[in-house]
Amino acid sequence: MRILGIDPGLQTTGFGVVDVAGHALSYVASGVIKTTHLELGNLPARLKVLYDGIRELRQRYEPDEASVEIVFVNVNPQATLLLGQARGACVTALVSCDLTVAEYTALQMKQAITGHGRAAKAQIQEMVKRLLQLPALPRQDAADALGLAITHAHARASMNKLAAKLQRTTSGSAAHQRHVPLPGAAWAARRVRITRVRRCVRGSGRRRSRGRPGPSI
Repeated sequence: MRILGIDPGLQTTGFGVVDVAGHALSYVASGVIKTTHLELGNLPARLKVLYDGIRELRQRYEPDEASVEIVFVNVNPQATLLLGQARGACVTALVSCDLTVAEYTALQMKQAITGHGRAAKAQIQEMVKRLLQLPALPRQDAADALGLAITHAHARASMNKLAAKLQRTTSGSAAHQRHVPLPGAAWAARRVRITRVRRCVRGSGRRRSRGRPGPSI
């Protein structure tokens, strides 16, 4: 399983590609897509760079699934709006490539990577380096993207375990229902057997009374 993590940004969008084999994670690639060479006011052109860049990543690394960070409203509404449009261009590009897209908050990613949701950027970089056994620290945008890919790998493994457990529970319940009669049916069958025994006993008594000789005179 190959996962593409995306940390969206209008000026710099980070990406990270990770291979997953069971519980083992291996680094494939990471980097950034930059739009700083374009004018700040040329929003459509910058969104096109992001869209084309994501599709190029899909073609080059052939990931199976993608993971993208969820954007929340911050102090600057205008910056949030621009970031939301950049994220929309990234998600649209992923979906247009027929990729399944999972979404995680920055808090969820930090908890999955470092164990707590208030981790600093440097802590994320260090933990990503350790988890993927990298020779050096990845840059911040790429580290966040790799962190999103790792978060999805962990979440996917947990969901697979839960699905397997539910399937075993359902199969066991179905087998139990097939081989063990319901309490009501067992009670009804018992009553039928008791009734038959009683009838046999009464019938035998009457036959013995008819065959008994009368008193002698």
